[in-house]
Amino acid sequence: MFAPRTTPWPLVALFTAGYLAPYLLPTVVGRLDSGLPLSPTQAGAVGSALLLSSASAGFLLASRVDRFGARRPARIGLTLALLGYGGAALAHAVPAVVLGVLIGGLGSGTATAVAATRIAAQRDPHRTTTVGLLGVSALAGAVYLTVPHLGPGHGQPLAAIALTALAVWPLTGRIPVDAPTVESRRPAARLPHRRPGLVLAACMLCWSLAQNSLWGVSGRIGLTQAQLTEATVGAVFAIALGAGLLGVTGAGALGPRLGLAMPIGAGTVLIAGCIALSASATDLPTFATGEIAWNTIYPIVLSYVIGLAASLDPRGRWAVLVGSAASLGTAAGPLAGSVLSAQAGFPVMGAVLAVGLLVVSVPMTAVALQAGRPTLPVVEIPVDVRAGEDAYEAATAA
Repeated sequence: MFAPRTTPWPLVALFTAGYLAPYLLPTVVGRLDSGLPLSPTQAGAVGSALLLSSASAGFLLASRVDRFGARRPARIGLTLALLGYGGAALAHAVPAVVLGVLIGGLGSGTATAVAATRIAAQRDPHRTTTVGLLGVSALAGAVYLTVPHLGPGHGQPLAAIALTALAVWPLTGRIPVDAPTVESRRPAARLPHRRPGLVLAACMLCWSLAQNSLWGVSGRIGLTQAQLTEATVGAVFAIALGAGLLGVTGAGALGPRLGLAMPIGAGTVLIAGCIALSASATDLPTFATGEIAWNTIYPIVLSYVIGLAASLDPRGRWAVLVGSAASLGTAAGPLAGSVLSAQAGFPVMGAVLAVGLLVVSVPMTAVALQAGRPTLPVVEIPVDVRAGEDAYEAATAA
């Protein structure tokens, strides 16, 4: 029998707090557009600025979390998120809102970097990631159901992110102060698997750009092109995120039984079709089908990509760098989606994004296939081979 596995709940909570802002992006951008004197493109640019700030924090902390320890950066990140998003929720002047969003983005990125680093050091990073995605999907779904009933204004979704940071902060006392492994204490360790890691990071930038170009304007597709009410659009998003819970649960149950290449490659192809369908929606059935199918598959593929990045380096550096590259794509998404849809319309935007996803699915699958070869850790890690194999087996073995 297998030994029971305990879930690192403080890391799961930190992961949830860090990822919540991207999950709430459509309602954040939509509320900025409707609640402040901003055009749709300007609101998308503010959303991009939030996520760019988050990505910057990830790049800065990628190799420094184990130097500072996890607890202090986690608390700093949550504090920045609380103050930034909370201040933006209460402010009414556009410059103050933008400043608060930028500070909050730094906090989200810091929390995500700490969580990704520590999750990569777990015995089963894919399992911990799926639990974290379950948490953020459930919380985001609850927010989408609640916000339309709280009245107009830009502050409600931002306040939800701030309150989540406040709720998670006490749990940081259970995060270890020091690095949990011997490998992470060695300051001069060479970053392993540089070529596949760089390819994966570049692909994830484009992958996330395509996803969030649609996600950032999905609310407007539902409201303007499909002629739905805000409450209906919010209900569709909540159901879609609920379907994502089922998808992530299935991915967690399957674990690495399907390997990494099939879920990542085939899943990305299916996502491309969902994006094209959702962007062309002119009624509730088409819009709901596209959004629900997309949000079911997206977190499944994301969980395997995070697991793949974690398997490339047991110290979690590739997990943070790939996640930060994805955040760059996520940051550019709202603005790119707004510009594309304004210039060519939503259906053409969806077709362009779908083709882009089909292109990047090829190198992503190649990296996953290479990571599945048992010789990869032995060839590319000249020292600490056994430690690298243990971390790799934890992420990929059945």
